[in-house]
Amino acid sequence: MRVPRIYQESTLVVGQSVALDDEAAGHVGRVLRMSSGEQVSLFNGDGNDYLAEIISASKKNVEVKVLSCEANNSESPLNLHLGQVISRGDRMDFTIQKSVELGVNTITPLFSERCGVKLTGERLEKKIQQWQKIVISACEQSGRSVVPIVRPAMQLVDWCAETSDAVKLNLHPRASHGVNGLTLPNNRVRLVIGPEGGLSAPEIAMTEEHQFTDVLLGPRVLRTETAALTTISALQLKFGDIG
Repeated sequence: MRVPRIYQESTLVVGQSVALDDEAAGHVGRVLRMSSGEQVSLFNGDGNDYLAEIISASKKNVEVKVLSCEANNSESPLNLHLGQVISRGDRMDFTIQKSVELGVNTITPLFSERCGVKLTGERLEKKIQQWQKIVISACEQSGRSVVPIVRPAMQLVDWCAETSDAVKLNLHPRASHGVNGLTLPNNRVRLVIGPEGGLSAPEIAMTEEHQFTDVLLGPRVLRTETAALTTISALQLKFGDIG
């Protein structure tokens, strides 16, 4: 049986016992119905996997003993920051989940001129928390032990203006080349993906002012979630660890 991978947001030390936090304990004790003597693989975002044995378990409380620590080398050499204009319904959830599986490092939700989603205040904060949980779940599933960060949402123009030494990319149907025509001096990318209706002409001009490079994915028009995942896959194939 495959050892379940569980995120535990605390310091983990070999030989010491730890009580799993509420969400982890609920998953182990209530969902998986595991019991004492069984093993789980814990990670806390530091890049290591911690094999642990369950000492006691109920539906709400689980205590484990950390048996060993092993470095997890599943991170891509490509560092990728995705600036994703917030999409409707579950499309944003899907994009975040799959981009984490593909190796993205940072995600910033963005508002743009044609963004069809209106989120502010407490509703927006709850969404950010929900997206971070999706990131953690995707790490558990995909075997990553470094947890990507979902940053606070911001305006597209402010994100584009941030100082960065990464190569900045924007999809454009009239670009002169695709991903294969790129060079990445330090293997760092900031990728902006627009909303369902695309970026407006002034926004595209604004990205050019901030030294974004236009890239072409192909002759077909892709939905926003397809565009994000296709571009990330193409970048990982050329500069990362896919293929």
